[in-house]
Amino acid sequence: MKKVKIVTDSTTDMTLEELEKYEITMVPLSISIDGETFLDKVEIGSNEFLARMRKSKDLPKSSQPAVGTFAQIYDELGADGSEIISIHMTGGMSGTVRSAESAVSMTDAKVTVIDSKFISKALSFQVIEAAKMAKEGKSVAEIIERLETIRNNTRLTIIVDTLENLIKGGRIGKMTGLIGSLLNIKPIAILEDGVLHPVSKARSHSQIVKYVVNQFKQDMEGKKLTGIGIAHANNRELGDKIGKVIMELTGLQTITMDDTTPVISTHAGEGALAIMYYWD
Repeated sequence: MKKVKIVTDSTTDMTLEELEKYEITMVPLSISIDGETFLDKVEIGSNEFLARMRKSKDLPKSSQPAVGTFAQIYDELGADGSEIISIHMTGGMSGTVRSAESAVSMTDAKVTVIDSKFISKALSFQVIEAAKMAKEGKSVAEIIERLETIRNNTRLTIIVDTLENLIKGGRIGKMTGLIGSLLNIKPIAILEDGVLHPVSKARSHSQIVKYVVNQFKQDMEGKKLTGIGIAHANNRELGDKIGKVIMELTGLQTITMDDTTPVISTHAGEGALAIMYYWD
């Protein structure tokens, strides 16, 4: 029986220990700041990046892995006849999945590229499940079918703490951003069909927690929670508040909470936080 190997990218917000445990190959994006370029999560970590971003006048820029990088990795992993499933961040936010698709024609390995439609822990739900199923000897077709179910049953809600990065990136008018800052408005959005959709706004942590918990209750009605995680860019305080209420509701003893990758931080801004979960 041919082995199935799993590839993903650095926006998956998995630890090195998790990647090793599940035998997952992670391909890093690149992040440029103040004239220097780093491999995301390999050459620069979350804390160092946020410290540099605070002092930077210009918005850092992220770049997807080169097509050749993917092709080389596919060649190496497929040299023993293994099939490969390459699962990546939403194509609605990055060209990473397109680079992976382009690399397929440059390798003799049998590769299936998946647009997860998500980022961060929500991406990791698909990646980890694929790795577990691969270890169990499941076929590529069986894994792909399961990933589609997870994708359809995943919720990602993100809270943006500051509009500064959105303004720097030209994604919001400066006047709108100023008003938002003065009123201390925290936009709340969901990632759906691979793109962000604004759904609400809040002025306090208590309002944010209320919105997130109400959404969680609606999503979970009559369903089984299968996985959950929180990722943030230096906003552990809000993560703890949300996690505490969710744990009280579900009986969970812990909820995984990670510092998000520099690539996500550069677009969402410091203080951003996302809660992600999926169900069956």
